Amino acid sequence: MPAPNHATSSTLLPIGLLLIAMASIQFGATLAKGLFPLVGAQGTTTLRLAIAAVLMVLILRPWRLRLGATALKHAALYGLALGGMNFFFYMAVRSVPLGIAVALEFTGPLAVAIASSRKRIDFLWIALAIVGLALLVPLGATQQGIDPIGVYYALGAGVCWALYIVFGQKAGQGHGVQMASLGVLFAALVIAPIGIAHAGSALLSWALLPAALGVAVLSTALPYSLEMIALTRLPARTFGTLMSLEPAVAALSGLMVLGEHLSPTQWLAIGSIIIASVGAALTQGGTQPPALAAD
Repeated sequence: MPAPNHATSSTLLPIGLLLIAMASIQFGATLAKGLFPLVGAQGTTTLRLAIAAVLMVLILRPWRLRLGATALKHAALYGLALGGMNFFFYMAVRSVPLGIAVALEFTGPLAVAIASSRKRIDFLWIALAIVGLALLVPLGATQQGIDPIGVYYALGAGVCWALYIVFGQKAGQGHGVQMASLGVLFAALVIAPIGIAHAGSALLSWALLPAALGVAVLSTALPYSLEMIALTRLPARTFGTLMSLEPAVAALSGLMVLGEHLSPTQWLAIGSIIIASVGAALTQGGTQPPALAAD
């Protein structure tokens, strides 16, 4: 019998974990939408970040770090970007299908990836991303089915994702995942006043706890853990290429769980942005992997 191909099996496992992580994030988003009628997107963001912060701080114990003023500033900026990304994304998916919101949000890390390279082929990825945006952003009567406010919220989440990558790289230097727990804590502190102002005492309802805990685990704890494992076992380009499939995973999750049907034009737009993201990942000059997804 032929000897097993250990290289192939060692690659398939992290690929499988990464696909599970992407599905977990998007199904977590569909579960979060179920909380919107009760506490709004603002309250849902607060619950997710607060529960995730408690879990991560207890597990990672960031208080053991010895941080100077600069490190704390980077952690605060990282947390601000993370909180804004979560808040704007949930505000977007109130009225925009999940797949479209993720595709629009993906323009943030795509811009960071392209900005770090100087190759001529990057102009092709820029053009494809612009085509995808032009097909998704409502500019005329033919696109009135998409809420423009929701689109702008999704693009705002993309801007925050780009800042999250930049500040996250600075915050994580020398401190790793413990700094991530501080970032989530800062994010919760920033967003909590907004959620409290919107939902008030409804956030304290014990009836919300199972769903809120599910959102925190599915959208944060489980996928980030799986992605970290995959990140250490996959080449950077393979990781980036697979992560670029997330808009498609989101669209399928929205279709299967929420019944969000997209038009052929919208699927074409999502496909255009995915191809641009895959191309940018494959031609990226550096060896650093892209930042983990953090919807």
